[in-house]
Amino acid sequence: MQVYLSVIPRHCREAIKYHTRLAHVAYRIGPDSHLLRQSLLMQTKGGLLSLSDRDCPPITRPEALCRELWQECGLRGYLGVLADFESDPCEDRVAFLRRLCALLRGHNRRLFLPERWALQVPGATAVICTALSGGSFQARLREAADHFGPNQTALDVQRLTMDFTLPSPTGMGTPLSREDFQAVWQEHSPTPFYSKDLCAKYFTYTKEGVSHFLLFDDADTIRRKIRTGSSMGLCAAFLMYPEVQDLLPALFRPQ
Repeated sequence: MQVYLSVIPRHCREAIKYHTRLAHVAYRIGPDSHLLRQSLLMQTKGGLLSLSDRDCPPITRPEALCRELWQECGLRGYLGVLADFESDPCEDRVAFLRRLCALLRGHNRRLFLPERWALQVPGATAVICTALSGGSFQARLREAADHFGPNQTALDVQRLTMDFTLPSPTGMGTPLSREDFQAVWQEHSPTPFYSKDLCAKYFTYTKEGVSHFLLFDDADTIRRKIRTGSSMGLCAAFLMYPEVQDLLPALFRPQ
């Protein structure tokens, strides 16, 4: 399994001290279907091109956009494209992604897509979110691998920190920032437990008469999730640099 750190250009120098396989979050789609890029380090080579559709206008020239992306891959030696699209699938973007997938596959490169987009683009590699608050983590990965194929399935290892009030009939919790999590931890000095089903840790606490269930990831659970995916034959995993910055010494040996 290939593990990638997704980083913006200004974090590259720090990230590369721990891990050299990067997804460069520096590209988006601009007016008239042109590829826009942030300032990258001159020495940026290898890894993946990470493409955003945030504030993207309709893609009216998919062929031209595909050519620009392929030229950038050649210039930087990228091994593929991670299209980190946040919007819901729509006709113009799906048509573009199908063209891009065919182009990349024709040159032995991958197109990684969020699961809901990969369902619309045959041949793309589906990226599955690991942040589960219910069910079985292994069953979730097995279901995805059965549908897409293990070698066409990757992990979006999102660092989970979710606070649930009990009872929780909707199963919806409140995401906590790193600072808020640390405040709860310091106030209550909890004893955490490991959930094998969720592949995450948890603890309970009471505040102002209300019971809470706090589900979270640390370096140990992130490593377990990656190992589980690797044991199933999944091809890649993605970590967002800002989410795991404080965990990098525990996740990777300094280069």
